Amino acid sequence: MPLLEPTVLYCDNHLLALDKPAGMPIQADASGDLDLHSWAKVWIGKQFRKPGAVFCGIVHRLDRPARGVVVLARTSKAAARLSRQFAERTAHKVYEAVVLAEVASDTGDCVDWLATGEGSTRVVAASHPDAQRAELTWQVADRAVGRTLLQIALRTGRKHQIRAQWAHRGHPLLGDLRYGAPAPLPDRSIALWARELTLSHPTRPETLTFASTPPPGWPWHLEARLAPR
Repeated sequence: MPLLEPTVLYCDNHLLALDKPAGMPIQADASGDLDLHSWAKVWIGKQFRKPGAVFCGIVHRLDRPARGVVVLARTSKAAARLSRQFAERTAHKVYEAVVLAEVASDTGDCVDWLATGEGSTRVVAASHPDAQRAELTWQVADRAVGRTLLQIALRTGRKHQIRAQWAHRGHPLLGDLRYGAPAPLPDRSIALWARELTLSHPTRPETLTFASTPPPGWPWHLEARLAPR
């Protein structure tokens, strides 16, 4: 499946908000595939006719196989202030995810300790030397046979947090082979959508909310797109 380009949601002198397509890494990696950071620098250079080096700071991340809102900083001041919002948990992220099996409750919290190694994240005891506390709150948005659509608000931002915490509860995300899903989606995406991000503007007393468009097939006919095993 050809890689789609990001959609620009918002841009000013201090930040750039993008809708990242599934399959695009945030920054350059060993795959050599086009990454969001490099794409954004080229876009800024063309848009504002900047012939030299372009500043573009990464202030948070989104897993490669997921789609949704990502904000980048256009100045070092904005980078520091936006990074602080994510570190201090004042930026508010809302996700949707389709998980396997039907979740019995309608709402709840997930609180675990996570450790990351060899590219994956797992739930561990609080006494583990690499343990990091991970918290999210969730509610059921809809149900189908063998599937549940969840709306999730992160309280912490650990690597693969949503994927690991729900897999630990026996509900891996649709298409997420790394965390126990039985079959992939044809485009190798996972059913995780960073739907909305709300934060404070880095230089003005203003709250900004950026919203992504749903991935193709969201949420229920994703199942019809399951690749053969």
